[in-house]
Amino acid sequence: MAYLTAYQYYTNSGTVPTNSNLGSYQYVSLKDIVNNFLLMYAGNDKLVSNVSKHVILFHAKRGIQEINYDALKSIKVLELLVCDTLKFILPPDYVNYVRISVENGGILYPLHENSQVNYATAYLQDNNCEVLFDQDGDVLEAQESELAKKRIEGVSLSQYVLNGARNGQWGWNIDGIWYFGYGIGARFGLDTSEANQNPSFRIDKQGGVINFSSGVKDQLVVLEYISDGMKGGNNDDVEINKLAEQYLYSYIRWAILDNKIGVQEYVIRRAKKDKWATLRNAKIRLSNIHPGRLLMPLRARANWLK
Repeated sequence: MAYLTAYQYYTNSGTVPTNSNLGSYQYVSLKDIVNNFLLMYAGNDKLVSNVSKHVILFHAKRGIQEINYDALKSIKVLELLVCDTLKFILPPDYVNYVRISVENGGILYPLHENSQVNYATAYLQDNNCEVLFDQDGDVLEAQESELAKKRIEGVSLSQYVLNGARNGQWGWNIDGIWYFGYGIGARFGLDTSEANQNPSFRIDKQGGVINFSSGVKDQLVVLEYISDGMKGGNNDDVEINKLAEQYLYSYIRWAILDNKIGVQEYVIRRAKKDKWATLRNAKIRLSNIHPGRLLMPLRARANWLK
């Protein structure tokens, strides 16, 4: 990007939003990456020759995606209210989650992922239990499965008022059958990896949603996630941290040579070795290790235990 004056940087030349340039010097745009590669690494007298700008653009975007997965891991944060459906729609640039929390009083309480949070796809059927299709031959699906409906509705505690030893105790009445709290030893064989009294979630990757247990209803949920860095497919907005710029040039050069016919194997190996070396350098730079951060735990270890 072109260098900005102090006035342009702090005020965006008076254009709203005035803070759009803040922090911009940390990054280099995808457009500049492609143009710089064409200028410095491609040409008849260079190792990479006879390559189109579209090919460079493709490999540059792939390189940005790869380093976002491995090293950059720029965490984005999204807050949404979970309503009656107990669903949280995943953002369009979602790749993987870092943490999912419930907000309460300005404090984030992390939730536990539970594979037993129930959801399913339900096919519509006729009175003879035959699956129904639309005019294009695709299966008709219900808006919500019965399994999901029961999860959403939940089962509340009620008091047992019949005669017997359980009279007056609180439990759950499901289809006429009463279930009470566990007694001593009654949790033998429980899967401890799934045991959690707090609300939980399960991600439906194919459906693009997060399904929650009933305890999350009407609460604010904060999703911290890793993006692929593609900014919704708008190439003008795609950028990369300058600390990883050299890695991206090395990645593009290796990817082009690796897919080109007639390139000697030792040339490809050398380009691949250079790619891994610049990736290691980028990871070290992006790790942001400062002496002050290392001193704090070291000083703590020097304290006497009382």
